[in-house]
Amino acid sequence: MSSLALHPGLILMAGAILLLRLRGVARSAVALAVPVAALYLVWLVPDGAVASVRFLEFELTPLAGDKLSRLFATIFSIMAFGGALFALNQKHPLELTAALFYAGAAIGVTLAGDLITVFVFWELMAIGSTLVIWSAGTGPAYRASLRYLMIHMLGGMLLLAGITGHVAETGSIAFQRFAADTPAHWLILAGFLLNAGAPPLSAWLPDAYPEASWSGTVFLSAFTTKTAVYVLLRGFPGTELLVYAGLFMVFYGIVYALLENDMRRILAYSIVNQVGFMVTGVGLGTEMALNGAAAHAFAHIIYKALLLMSAGSVLLMTDKRNCTDLGGLFRSMPVTTWCGIIGALSISAFPLTSGFVSKSMISQAAADGHLLVIWLLLAAASAGVFLHAGIKFPWFVFFQKDSGLRPPDPPHNMRAAMIFFSVLCIGLGVYPDPLYAILPYPVAFTPYTGAHVVTQLQLLLFSGLVFFVLLDVLRRTLTITLDVDWLYRKLGPSLCAGIAGRLARALVAIGRSASSLRSGVLGALHRHHGPQGVLARTWLTGSMALWAVILLLAYLLLYYL
Repeated sequence: MSSLALHPGLILMAGAILLLRLRGVARSAVALAVPVAALYLVWLVPDGAVASVRFLEFELTPLAGDKLSRLFATIFSIMAFGGALFALNQKHPLELTAALFYAGAAIGVTLAGDLITVFVFWELMAIGSTLVIWSAGTGPAYRASLRYLMIHMLGGMLLLAGITGHVAETGSIAFQRFAADTPAHWLILAGFLLNAGAPPLSAWLPDAYPEASWSGTVFLSAFTTKTAVYVLLRGFPGTELLVYAGLFMVFYGIVYALLENDMRRILAYSIVNQVGFMVTGVGLGTEMALNGAAAHAFAHIIYKALLLMSAGSVLLMTDKRNCTDLGGLFRSMPVTTWCGIIGALSISAFPLTSGFVSKSMISQAAADGHLLVIWLLLAAASAGVFLHAGIKFPWFVFFQKDSGLRPPDPPHNMRAAMIFFSVLCIGLGVYPDPLYAILPYPVAFTPYTGAHVVTQLQLLLFSGLVFFVLLDVLRRTLTITLDVDWLYRKLGPSLCAGIAGRLARALVAIGRSASSLRSGVLGALHRHHGPQGVLARTWLTGSMALWAVILLLAYLLLYYL
């Protein structure tokens, strides 16, 4: 239990709750110090089980370490620090608490050695992330948080059912590699994929994340989907289904991001797209592919947070979120513009950025496996990423036709957070060895070869040419894109309202019929038993005696028959 007291995730969650009692400089200091302490503790966790707790007849392992768990816990701690630095000016007191609690729960999943602990922290993540969305304090955010919670409760039930079935079949709660060969394992896989934003319920992510505050979306982008990537890496490496699910996510995200007008919904669909690359890598299952998926998750958290920080800065300073309302902001927001460009280049896997040294490992794994179709699809997807996130986002937000807006760059702490993540994006791109050193398998990969660099530059330059040739087609208008969430966000409530209306009318009709029947029965009873009724009249004694004899005779006849 003494080791459990130094659990990085629990320390971060305890610090998050402490923030509710603090104000001013003390609150800012704790918000920044606790993630740093968590990062330090992550690197004190040795390989193997560290702490155990007895629960019923099971021996839980809430703290266990290895290279994969340490990699994800590290980036989650870094993200918690950078996000907290960015969000220090957030006026809603709940958001930063919920965000750090959310981050602590994500670290708890990565350091869990058994399925029960995974499930507990998994559900705590759902609570924390829902509160992050809810703390935006708007009507759309509240409704989106309810839909988000509904979807994640479904995922939690699938996961719990799968864990229960697995324990009933095997008697083991160890979190290890599973084969997708039993209903229980399929349910576990479904619960994991739902959090990853896989089909058919990918739409929960772009539905909910953009409704959070200017700082809340930054936190949301990092933990839920990447924790899902972690558990897939841990539980289902090499599962062929994940290749097809990942490729679907890749192109689904690209298509919807190209159609979107809201800058944060563009980046939300881009999360689905990028996680698709990781899921594909998990499905390929080779050491190169798994290293690539883990490295890309690490890099993605940084550059996606950077992109959403630049979008959040624009939202805070202009109170506008649609691309059609923005443009020309590079004139007055140079720091935000440059940081947004660095994030856009990183997500596009431009050489000398973090995305290049991670995403190329997944493509190389497909090439090494002689999977030509998959390699070609990943290459086409890389070009699509540059279209929607590498060019579209910065161009329409910062460089398109001047909107006349002249907001300044955001406050110093927000600029510091963006610069911090920009340095990480370029630093990892220029010198990836520290990242490669903490990957789960030995790395035998050199990203900066002539073939890799030339191929990627050709893809990016061609994508850029296509964008500017088709600029009139790609320029956004005030349109609405329909996604699968329309079924439960619009159609479902409409159907329920229609059914409820018809049911209400049927109940009213039934009530009227019952009232009419009641009146008829009461009228008949009144006619017979009322003051003027036949049975209420005064009868002569002789008549009563006659009727009594008649009844007795009838009874005798029935008895003898």
